[in-house]
Amino acid sequence: MKRFAPVLFVLGILILGFGFLMLVPLSLSWLSADGAHGAYDEAVLITMASGALLSLSVRRQKREIRVRESFLLVALIWSLLPAFGALPLYLHIKELSWTDAYFEAVSGLTATGATVLSGLDTLPLSINFWRTFMHWIGGLGVVVLAVAILPMLGFGGRGMLKAETPGPMKDAKITPRITETAKGLWVVYVILTISCGVSLYQVGMEPWDALMHAFSIMGLGGFSTKDASLGHFDSLDIELVVIFFALLAGINFSTHFLVLSQRSLRAYRFDIEAHYFLGFLALSSVALALYLWPDDVYEDFLTTLRYVAFHSVSLATSLGFATTDYAQWPLFAQLWILFLGSFVACSGSAGGGIKMIRAVVLYKQVSRELMRAMHPRGLQTVRFGATVVPDPVLHSILGFMFIYVVTIVILTLLLIATRLDVITAFSAVVACINNTGPGLNLVGPSTTYAVLTDFQTWVCTWAMLLGRLEIFTLLVILMPAFWRR
Repeated sequence: MKRFAPVLFVLGILILGFGFLMLVPLSLSWLSADGAHGAYDEAVLITMASGALLSLSVRRQKREIRVRESFLLVALIWSLLPAFGALPLYLHIKELSWTDAYFEAVSGLTATGATVLSGLDTLPLSINFWRTFMHWIGGLGVVVLAVAILPMLGFGGRGMLKAETPGPMKDAKITPRITETAKGLWVVYVILTISCGVSLYQVGMEPWDALMHAFSIMGLGGFSTKDASLGHFDSLDIELVVIFFALLAGINFSTHFLVLSQRSLRAYRFDIEAHYFLGFLALSSVALALYLWPDDVYEDFLTTLRYVAFHSVSLATSLGFATTDYAQWPLFAQLWILFLGSFVACSGSAGGGIKMIRAVVLYKQVSRELMRAMHPRGLQTVRFGATVVPDPVLHSILGFMFIYVVTIVILTLLLIATRLDVITAFSAVVACINNTGPGLNLVGPSTTYAVLTDFQTWVCTWAMLLGRLEIFTLLVILMPAFWRR
């Protein structure tokens, strides 16, 4: 206990803070008289009491958290906070099992958007609010928020941010102090969320729907207040707003921060990863529209482009909203937009997958190996923009890609072993590990993950956690060497 006292102290504080966040939907439930306040009363009491007891039990043994311990803290945060986040759902929705409630909360906080719930249109306002609010909390990262407040508790946050931050360039800083970095990112996040909500309201959404969908969009989650997702609104204007803000959420938030702080758009021009991100999405949207057009899936090319572009952006950024049942498309088109979610989003964004920077660097590494085969004595380097990518970074990317592919294969085989069909099993794992949300076949855009057994649901839950923390953070704490002094 003494060895991990600092971890447990900070974890307790964060659980306590999470309980305070539950006061928001509790207040909403009381004000709207939606009948869910009893569940929130219990959930808030359990959460706050647990956090307070945990932190008080180790308060005399505080010290700076070491980098290795930060991995354990991050893993515990993302594993335990969903347990408390699941309480309002579990206590209010009587037919919901604990497995499904925990799955829903993990999906919310990891900004995955895979759901086991139906009848969303008739759920209490505060329940839908809490689901999407969890997206917003988890979108940029609970840990980044924690880093902003840790100095007040006497703790530094550099190790935590390094353990949680996506992308291979984890040591890059945008301000001299890590606390200022975290605060700056949250300022940008709040500004974009408000802008998104106001824009959705202006194009026809009701105020509460606009706010809750803004939470989902900026967190790149995908929970909606409607069973038909955005297809319920059937509005081109709403779809264009969603595309615009999903693209912003898919770009590195550090770039947005620089644009805001410098009051200049020059940072976008120099963000090479964003250029690849936007270019690949534009190319894929046009190519897929041309592929679907001859099949007369929709009445004309512009309508085809409308639906293809929306779902390409939605799944590539890992947002996961749907406006039509793309399971009716040819299988190639379905697999392609699912594949986009594996790599298109930028590092430092709210998106999932391996990130565009890794994909580009891997492509260039393959090109370097081909050049080496032709010119063995030549000096070949891998560049990302004007920067030479050092070999240690290349090695870490190659290692990550290996464990990423192996994890998908193992989890897919586990699901297939439970008699799940190949398409459903593979797409569920890919959608969960990339934090995309909807998969194909039985877990497609017109269905939910409620069709899965408890074991299958836990496999997908594990995949979401692995994907949100980019696999290594969770695997590190499973190594025997981690627990040696």
